[in-house]
Amino acid sequence: MDDARRMCVSLLAVFIGAVCAFSPTDSEFTFLLPAASKECFYQSAAHNGSVEVEYQVIAGAGMDVDFSILSPQGIHLVSEFRRSDGVHMVEPTEAGDYQICFDNTFSRFSEKMVFFEVILDSPSNDVGADDEWAGLGEPENLLEYKLDDIKESMETVHRRLERSRQMQTVLRAFEARDRNLLEDNLWRVSFWSCVNMLVMLSVALTQVYTVRRLFDDKRRVCS
Repeated sequence: MDDARRMCVSLLAVFIGAVCAFSPTDSEFTFLLPAASKECFYQSAAHNGSVEVEYQVIAGAGMDVDFSILSPQGIHLVSEFRRSDGVHMVEPTEAGDYQICFDNTFSRFSEKMVFFEVILDSPSNDVGADDEWAGLGEPENLLEYKLDDIKESMETVHRRLERSRQMQTVLRAFEARDRNLLEDNLWRVSFWSCVNMLVMLSVALTQVYTVRRLFDDKRRVCS
């Protein structure tokens, strides 16, 4: 049942990963990267903005992948090999679609589960927010509320909330990765403990058998 479900998830990841574009907002995504395969995602960016990409391999043998970011012009901006995690910032950005790729072609048998987050900062959003606050400052009865102070406080709270949400997402990814490592290590420890126990029992039985044979030989010589 678990194998069938994992196979379905793998097929879904292959289908979605071939051509996948994110909306122009912050996004988190966890997907299954099959063995001997490569998955690419596309993120639209505005001119003179910024794109931050953070990724982690949370499951799979070795827990490592090859990672790359390509500009809309096809230029390799970031290239990493056999890494388990990383954080990269592209600033300033060009207008167009950036290509984010995860490569597992070096692994022939092991699939990997990868979590990554894309954080966008578009200058157009800041301009729109400034226009809204400027419009609120037109009536005279609102000037006494110090709109600049209120605006700065609200923006600070918003940035802190967004950062807290992002940190919680990253911590959940770390937790999933550590849990998978613990489960994998537990299986290895249990397996080798059983092997060692069988070897010890075999040695003990061999020693008992050898000693009994020695005593049997002595009885035969005396008679």
